Amino acid sequence: MKSLLFLCVANSARSQMAEGLARQMFPGWTIQSAGSRPGRVNAQAIEVLAELGIDISGHRSKSVSEIDPAGIDLVITLCAEEVCPVFFGQAERVHWPIPDPACRVADPTPEQLRQPMRVARDEIRQRLERLGA
Repeated sequence: MKSLLFLCVANSARSQMAEGLARQMFPGWTIQSAGSRPGRVNAQAIEVLAELGIDISGHRSKSVSEIDPAGIDLVITLCAEEVCPVFFGQAERVHWPIPDPACRVADPTPEQLRQPMRVARDEIRQRLERLGA
């Protein structure tokens, strides 16, 4: 069995979307996500995964310190412009620099909040498809 861990800083959007997508794509695998400074799961990340029929509304942001390194086969870091969390363990490591999809527009519309999430979601999904091939 494979065990995947997705890491980013807040464990709120990229790593949460990656966890939800991977759970759908790789049934039977152990899939987790965490961050170095966990916050809360981003509402737009929940919405854009729901567009694909994936429900992550029950997820919570977790600290990397909550993860047992002995049970992880592959760590995928998703940070781009930030410093990625450190993971201690013997797992293989892969880096996917996905830009932070959090909207930086003052007084954004709902669509301006969701569109960057869709871009990140679709990039993560494409990378997961290549990983599974």
